[in-house]
Amino acid sequence: MSITTTAHLNFRGNAREALEFYQSVFGGEMTVIAYGDFGMPKELPDAGNVVWGQVANDDGFRVMAYDVPSQAGAGITPAPSTRRENGMTLTGEPFFLSVRGETVEEVGALWEKLADGATVVEAYGPAQWSPAFGILTDRFGITWILDVAAQHTNA
Repeated sequence: MSITTTAHLNFRGNAREALEFYQSVFGGEMTVIAYGDFGMPKELPDAGNVVWGQVANDDGFRVMAYDVPSQAGAGITPAPSTRRENGMTLTGEPFFLSVRGETVEEVGALWEKLADGATVVEAYGPAQWSPAFGILTDRFGITWILDVAAQHTNA
């Protein structure tokens, strides 16, 4: 048996735009199915929104997304922001997406693309535990941690 875990992101009408952006960053193939493709009448406001979407590349990157139907989105408040304060990263968000690569250059190239329109929480650069590390919240409100894998010894 094989099990995988894939982040499934919930948006409010801009899932397609977010998936297109993530495909531009990570490459791979994008699949998008709209509510209208599953029989929702085309004249309804959500018919063009994403009921299921995914970006997947050959290196193992996978992210899924959909647009929460407008009736379900009523009364939902956005997740709290992530910020730096007194040298600490403070957040009330329930999750971050983590991207880990093998070299500073490889991860740095992804950082540069994700940073387009993003709010940088912690700038990408050397850290005590990694050759490079950074946190940003992209233009869709998703917070990403990017770092370079490093060997650790149990001390």
